[in-house]
Amino acid sequence: MTADARDTVTPDDPFLWLEEIHGDRALAWVRAENERTLARSPEESRAGLTSELLEVLESDERIPYVTRHGEHLYNLWRDAEHVQGLWRRTTLDEFEAPAPEWEVLLDLDALGEAEGIPWQFARAQLLTPARDRALVSLSPDGGDAVAVRELDLGSGRFVEDGFSVPVAKTMVSWIDRDTVFVGTDFGPGSLTESSYARTARRWSRGQALADAPEVHAVAATDMLVHVTHDPTPGFERDVVREVPDFFTSRTLLLTDGGTVRIDVAEDVDVDLHREWLVLRPRTDTEIGGVVHPAGSLLAARLDDFLAGAREVAVLFAPTSSRSLEDWAWTAGHLVLTLLEDVASRIRVLTPPTAAGSGGWRVEDVRVGTPLASVSVVATDRETDEYWLAVTGFLTPPTLLHGVVGGGAPRPVKEQPASFDARDLEVAQHFAVSDDGTRVPYFQVGPRDLPLDGSAAALLSGYGGFENSRLPSYSGVIGRGWLARGGVYVLANIRGGGEYGPAWHRAALRHNRHRAYEDFAAVARDLVARGITVPARLGCEGRSNGGLLVGNMLTTYPELFGAVVCGVPLLDMRRYTRLSAGASWIAEYGDPDVPSDWESIRTFSPYHNVRAGVAYPPTLVYAATSDDRVGPVQARKMVALLEETGVEDVRYFENTAGGHGGSADNPATARLQSLIHAFLWERLAGD
Repeated sequence: MTADARDTVTPDDPFLWLEEIHGDRALAWVRAENERTLARSPEESRAGLTSELLEVLESDERIPYVTRHGEHLYNLWRDAEHVQGLWRRTTLDEFEAPAPEWEVLLDLDALGEAEGIPWQFARAQLLTPARDRALVSLSPDGGDAVAVRELDLGSGRFVEDGFSVPVAKTMVSWIDRDTVFVGTDFGPGSLTESSYARTARRWSRGQALADAPEVHAVAATDMLVHVTHDPTPGFERDVVREVPDFFTSRTLLLTDGGTVRIDVAEDVDVDLHREWLVLRPRTDTEIGGVVHPAGSLLAARLDDFLAGAREVAVLFAPTSSRSLEDWAWTAGHLVLTLLEDVASRIRVLTPPTAAGSGGWRVEDVRVGTPLASVSVVATDRETDEYWLAVTGFLTPPTLLHGVVGGGAPRPVKEQPASFDARDLEVAQHFAVSDDGTRVPYFQVGPRDLPLDGSAAALLSGYGGFENSRLPSYSGVIGRGWLARGGVYVLANIRGGGEYGPAWHRAALRHNRHRAYEDFAAVARDLVARGITVPARLGCEGRSNGGLLVGNMLTTYPELFGAVVCGVPLLDMRRYTRLSAGASWIAEYGDPDVPSDWESIRTFSPYHNVRAGVAYPPTLVYAATSDDRVGPVQARKMVALLEETGVEDVRYFENTAGGHGGSADNPATARLQSLIHAFLWERLAGD
C-alpha cells in the first residue's frame, strides 16, 4: 500500500519509492538504517540508561490519573507486568487509600495473547446512566485507526454479537442501549481527503453496519463530521459537528425535521452544557453589535440564542499577557485554566440560576507555584467534583480533588521525585525575535551554572496548532539529561497557544517563519547569556515540532551542535497527500495553490537541503504504524541528507507505536536512551 493513492505532483522526487510504507524495498532500507544507527549506539552500551528510564516509566509510585463516571474512577495502568495495560476502576474512597483495590475491566496483555494482536487501549465511552456497557476503542499498533467493541463491564467480556467495528478511524457515540451514532470507513466515498469519516450513521443493535442509515454527511474536502448524543437528563439532544478544517467548525442540532445550526462564525468554538451555550472566538468576532476579541469566552442561554437573542455574558477577556488555555464543566460550574505569561491560574465561574438573576460569580482557586503549571485533568458533569494536577520542571506532580463550594482542593496523590533536583533551578527568560516580539522560555539547570558557554543545553519547542508548552515534570529528561549536568530549555514560540489565538495566528501559513525566527532567537539568547555555545546546543521536536527542528537544520545549521527530529513533517510539497496531512492545510497552507507553495517552499526542509553546507549531526525517528503524519517524510529526508553527503545523519523507525513513536514503556525507554545517548555524545563529548 502506498502512502498516497492519488497521482503524485512531484514525479521528479528521487525518493518517492520510500512512500511505499510497507513496500519490500522501503522496509529493507528502514532495516538497514536501523542497523546502522544501532551499530553507532549499541543497546548494550546504553543498557544502564535504558534501565533507568524504564524504571521511571514503570514506577509503581506514578500517579494513576482517573476520570469519573458515576460511582467509579477509571484508569489505564501500564507497568512491567502489564506492558499493554489494564483498564480498571475503583471508588473514590478506595482511591484515596495508600494501596487501592482496583477492579480490572480489561486486561490488554491477556487479550493480545489470546488474539495474537498487541492491542493498545485508545479510549472508552460508557453507556449512561446504567454504565454497565462500554464502547472500547483498541489500536492494533498504536496508530489512530482503532477497532471498536462493546464490553460488558459486569462480566468483563465482549458482548456476543454486540456493536463491533473493524479497524478504521472510527468515532462512536451511544444514543441508548441499542443504538449508536457511528462514523467510520463504510467503503469508497465514505472518507474525507483527510482520511476521516465523511458520513455519520445511526446504527441499531442487530443491524449490519452497512445497512445503518445515514444521518449526516459533509463534503470530501472537509476534515470530518462527528455526531454525538448528549444524555443529560432534561437536556437530551443530538449534536452534529461539521469540521471543515483544523480551526473551524459548524455545530448543528439534529431535530425530527432536519438540523438547526447554531448561528456563529465558523472560527468560533462552541460548547453546550445543560441550558448554556459557551462561545470562544478565534478571531475578533461581532455578536449582537459588540465586537469580542479573539480568545474571549462568552456565554448565553441556548434557547434564547436559538430564538434570535444575541446578548452574551463575557466570562473572560484576554489581555496582552493573559489568555484562556482551557475550560471544563462540572454539573453547575465552569472551571477555567488561564495563563499569565505562561503561568497557570484556575478560576471557577458559577452561572446565574435563572434568567435575570444576576451575572456569573467568579472565584479564583489558589494552587501551585509561579513556575509550575496547574491543569484540570478531570471533571464530573453530574456532580461538582473536579481534579487538578500541579506539576513543574522540578516539582513532581500532585493530584488534587475538590468540590466547587467545598473549600480548597486537597491533595490525594503525590508522586515522589524521580531524580535529585536539590542543586537545580528553574528560571523564565525572554528572547527578542527578529521583529521585536518578546518570546518567553524556561531554563532548567544547575543553580550555580558558570556563564562561560560550557553547558550542554537542549532546546525544545513546538510552535503550532495553538498548543501550549507548559512546565511539566519528566523523569526521563531528569534522569537522561539534567542529572548528567545538562541544561534543558523550553521555548514558548509563536504558533502555540501560550498567549491565545493571536499568538497562534502570528505564525500561520505565510507567517510560518516567525515561529522559526522565535526559536532561533532563543538559541542566540542562550549563547549571548553565556549558557552554552552552538557546538554544545542541541534542539529537539516532534510532529510539528519535527518540522520546527527540520527548519533549524536547513535554515539555521550554524546555531546547533545536534538535532533530534521525531515523527516529523518535512516534505511540505507532499504533506497534504500523505496520511492525514490534508487536515492541516489551515495551519500551513495548500502546496497545490501556487501562491501558498511560494511561501511553503521556504519552510519545507526537504526542499532546502543544500550541498556543501555543514549540517549538525542529526537523529531522525519515526514509526511504521504512524497513520497521522506517517514515516515517509522522515525516511525521505534522511535519504536526501545521505545522498547530499551529510556525514552524521541517523535514522530509527519503530514498527509499532503510531504517532507516539513507540508502542509501550520498554520501547519508549529504548528510544529515549538512544536519543539521550546521541545528544550527550554530540554535545558533551561523553
